[in-house]
Parts: sequence; structure tokens; C-alpha cells
Amino acid sequence: MVSSVLCRCVASSPPDAAAAAASSSASSPASVGDPCGGAICGGPDHRLRLWRLFQTLDVNRDGGLCVNDLAVGLRRLGLHRTEGELQKIVQAGDKDLDGQLDFEEFVHYLQDHEKKLRLVFKSLDKKNDGRIDAQEIMQSLRDLGVKISEQQAEKILKSMDKNGTMTIDWNEWRDYHLLHPVENIPEIILYWKHSTIFDVGENLTVPDEFTVEERQTGMWWRHLVAGGGAGAVSRTCTAPLDRLKVLMQVHASRSNNMGIVGGFTQMIREGGARSLWRGNGINVLKIAPESAIKFMAYEQIKRLVGSDQETLRIHERLVAGSLAGAIAQSSIYPMEVLKTRMALRKTGQYSGMLDCARRILAREGVAAFYKGYVPNMLGIIPYAGIDLAVYETLKNAWLQRYAVNSADPGVFVLLACGTMSSTCGQLASYPLALVRTRMQAQASIEGAPEVTMSSLFKQILRTEGAFGLYRGLAPNFMKVIPAVSISYVVYENLKITLGVQSR
Repeated sequence: MVSSVLCRCVASSPPDAAAAAASSSASSPASVGDPCGGAICGGPDHRLRLWRLFQTLDVNRDGGLCVNDLAVGLRRLGLHRTEGELQKIVQAGDKDLDGQLDFEEFVHYLQDHEKKLRLVFKSLDKKNDGRIDAQEIMQSLRDLGVKISEQQAEKILKSMDKNGTMTIDWNEWRDYHLLHPVENIPEIILYWKHSTIFDVGENLTVPDEFTVEERQTGMWWRHLVAGGGAGAVSRTCTAPLDRLKVLMQVHASRSNNMGIVGGFTQMIREGGARSLWRGNGINVLKIAPESAIKFMAYEQIKRLVGSDQETLRIHERLVAGSLAGAIAQSSIYPMEVLKTRMALRKTGQYSGMLDCARRILAREGVAAFYKGYVPNMLGIIPYAGIDLAVYETLKNAWLQRYAVNSADPGVFVLLACGTMSSTCGQLASYPLALVRTRMQAQASIEGAPEVTMSSLFKQILRTEGAFGLYRGLAPNFMKVIPAVSISYVVYENLKITLGVQSR
């Protein structure tokens, strides 16, 4: 039904403005087997055909498509969509936020939607012959961690196959998925899953997601073990920069303008080369409990906030990830305080982590293990929110400009997007991280008065200016690229050792 509407030569024409634009918008280069270069019907005057479809769906003839128009119009064409799916379509294309799609918004939505459909089609078409068969569906789903039988693959084919060939060509694929919201194309989402294996030592990111198959077979814990091992190696390799960052956050000021070279020299002079790794032991130890708690909390929260349990929408991931991060951070926060105190300790001050914890408990009480807790919790939301927003923006920009033959961006694009988004997240939450570190370190500095978060912010702005809120930012950013690179290399090797299949 849809195909007949889209490919019919129409007597009626779109509005004058649309007709004038038709010739220019149809000038995109043709691709093999697709004369219009990605137009919906494959003909040279595709805007005329889109106008015909628009008129068919505009049941009340008011020049706009609302949810009710789409429901009635698509039902006449033999397509049934839920109200939620129709609302997603309108929201995705409604640029002027008037609650309906005019003709230009409708055209823009379909062209953008079809490009994503084409990318997924080419990614599934392993043989590159313009058709998808049962074996290719099985292979593609296997790559995503989902195993299905040949009978199940054939059942998927039959739902789209119009001519009984048991293969799907581009037209059949396009017509079947036309006017389905983008969120219902899980292949695209899974190709672009934002993985958090790239450990930069700031464990505030949204947790990774796993397929049903990975959860049922226990493959998820191997991913977590591989990620934890990669994080341990990465943090150990970049520990000198991390300790320098803590020292600069606590001790640097206008009168003591500690630099990178001066900071390293001071650490080595005071405690030798080994002192560069002070605080790293507890930093590595807290990876396992934090990752496990965060993952379990995230899985439970997903069930409460997720409209689709397999592919959460962006705002749902932000809410679930932030809450899971808050729960995990609350559980292991005393270890964060210990890490800061161990990084700031003088030679011979403590005999080890347990001695440090015992002395803090005896001298300052249990409350000392939760100093800086409030700014730490407040920092989770801007970090996770900006991290996700920047990642999605960079992903979509790459997809629109460079994706030609596949929706799979490749590891270097993923690394670049992950590095940039993590860096922006750190930049936004850094003042809160600095205040948290100073509050954690208060009792370790002789003569330092007890201050609250707000008074500490005011004090830093008054004595050091806005720049004072970014002390230690340079070594923090210096560790990002090596941390991400080391994490990736170690993670890939550990996956092979543990028998984890690449997703």
C-alpha cells in the first residue's frame, strides 16, 4: 500500500514553494540501484510523490499532520503504529513545536529517517548484493550478541518480503520501516552504544548496557572484569599525573603557583620516584566495588524509568546513569576520601591504607569519611549529562556527514567521540571536583579551618579568582588521551583472554 502511494505519478502538486524547491532538492547524486540518490520512491520527482503521501495522511486537510492524522492515514495504508510511536515521529520532525508536521517538516523527517534506514540496510547486507537473506540477519544479530535460529530469521524475512523470494531488497526494507520512529531501529543504537570502558579515573560516567543474551549467558561479568582490569592498568600508568592534580587542587594558589615540572620535582624530592604513585592502590581497589554496584543499580533503575528495556532513550539513560552513579559513589565514598589523604601524605606519615583509615577514624570520627560528599554528588549530573549530550552530538554529526556504507563508525571515531565527551564532562564538573578534594583534605592541612561547600567556593573566588576553581586542570587533561588509549588496548586483549565476543 505504502509503495503504491509513494511510486504513483501524481496529478496533484505540492504548494508553490515546495514545487519550486523540488528540482533543486532532487539533485543529490544517484547511487547504484537507487536513481534518485536516496529519495523515498526512487523517481526523479520524489517531492511530488512525498506530497501525494502527505495528502493521503492529512485526513482533515488542514495542511498539517498531527498524531491523529497519522493514526488514521497510516491505518488506511495498512500500517498500524502505537500512539507512543506516532508521538515520537511528530516530536522528531516538529521543528516549530506547534504539535504537527507541515509539508517541509514531513519531507525533512523522512529524508533524515531514510538515511538512517539505508545505513542499517547496508550494514546488514554482508554480501553487498543489494539484498538481505536469513543468514545475513542471523550473522548481524550474532554480532550484536543475540543468537536466533534460521526459522526465526526466516520469520523476520517473511514480515517484510512482498514477492516471496525470501530476501529483502532496499524497497521492501524501506517500505516496511517507513514512518517507524528512529528509536525502533535497535541496530543503529547498538552500533553506537556509548561504552564506558575508556577509564579516565573519573568514574562518573553512565554505565554500559548489555544485551539480553549477554545477561543470560553471564557474558556481562566478563565485560566488567575486562573493563576493571583495563581501568586498573590505565590508572596505574597515569597515577603520577593524577597525584599531581590532587596536589595542585589542594596546595596551589596565587602565592604558590605550582606548575607541572615544579610539582613533579617537589614530589620526587620529598619521597623519591615511588611517591609518584601514592594513592594509586586505593584508586585501583575501588574500581571493582564501584563498577559492580553501579551496574546492578543501573539494571534495576532501568526497569523503573525505561519505556523500552533494551534501548533507553537519552534522557532515560541520563536519569538511570546519574542515580546509579550516586548510589555507587555513596557506597564507596570513604575510599575516595582515603585516596585523597593517601595522595597528600608525607613520607612515613602512614604505614598503609588501613593505618590511614584507623588514624582518621580515631582523630576525626566517622563523619570525616564523608567530607566533600555533597559537591561530589552534585558533580555527577553535569558530568554525566554533558558527557552524554556531547557524545550524541558528535555521533550524529559524524553519521550525517561521513556515514556512507555502514552505520558502524569504527573504533577510532568511537575513541574520539568518547574522549571529547568525557573531557567536556570533566570541564563542566571540575570546580565541584576541586571543592570536594579540598574538603576531603581539610584535616590533613595544619591550621586549616572547617569550611562548608558554599563558603569554600566564595573563599576561592575571593582569594584566587575564577581561575582558582580550575587548579590542576592541566595534568587532569594530560592524562585523558593516554588513559583512554591504554584502557582500549588492555580491554581488547583481556576480552580475547576471557573469551568475550566483540559487539
